[in-house]
Amino acid sequence: MTQARQHNIQVVAHRGASEDAPEHTLAAYKKAIEDGADALECDVRLTADGHLVCVHDRRVNRTSNGRGAVSALELADLAALDFGTWKGREDAAESPDWGDPSLTSVLTLERLLELVADSGRRIDLAIETKHPTRWAGQVEERLLHLLGRFGLDAPEAADDSPVRIMSFSARSLHRVAAAAPNIPTVYLMQFVTPRLRDGRLPAGARIAGPGMRIVRNHPGYIARLHRAGHRVHVWTVNEPEDVELCARLGVEAIITNRPKQVLSQLGRL
Repeated sequence: MTQARQHNIQVVAHRGASEDAPEHTLAAYKKAIEDGADALECDVRLTADGHLVCVHDRRVNRTSNGRGAVSALELADLAALDFGTWKGREDAAESPDWGDPSLTSVLTLERLLELVADSGRRIDLAIETKHPTRWAGQVEERLLHLLGRFGLDAPEAADDSPVRIMSFSARSLHRVAAAAPNIPTVYLMQFVTPRLRDGRLPAGARIAGPGMRIVRNHPGYIARLHRAGHRVHVWTVNEPEDVELCARLGVEAIITNRPKQVLSQLGRL
């Protein structure tokens, strides 16, 4: 892993240390911070009463003991659910305290921002807006308002921003870029459309976010993105051979469920 050690790759904890603890819970993010992750990734959705919560799926059925769409539930409804026990406790040997309901209840973005602010070191945030949504541009509006409360909505320079906003929706990123031009934006991709094959990105997007399948099948695309002047943040990178490939291609960030293992492979632990 000589090349990986030479290249300064940011290690981003995908939904927290989500291999070891239930995704998007305080337990997962505390574990990621303990493991030394450089950044935390989260998805955000808007509840029926206007709160941003960290939930990936449109519905809560998979990751809680409840049912229903996040957008149709109020925060109090979500707070009554268990977002932890769906994941086998044998997977949490290193986190015996996630039997504590406060660590596995629904996590608001506000609480996650507080955790990062109290961490004592710089930890970046990669926040993904989920689409399509019944709330249209309200997600971005509420997100930027909340970032403003923490002084994170207007960094002096994009390259020094501790927050970036990601989306598969070019329209979402365009809204963010128009309202907060110094917050970096990441265009997430499951596949490469013909008009983007030369390395260009949609208007408003500054960083490319290809999935690992793209990187495996089209490694030359990463070079085209770099030649076009874009940084590359790859998701979701869990296997050692994929970490090695990303390092060899010179990507700037690896988004992974296994931050501790990736940091170790990169020679940083």
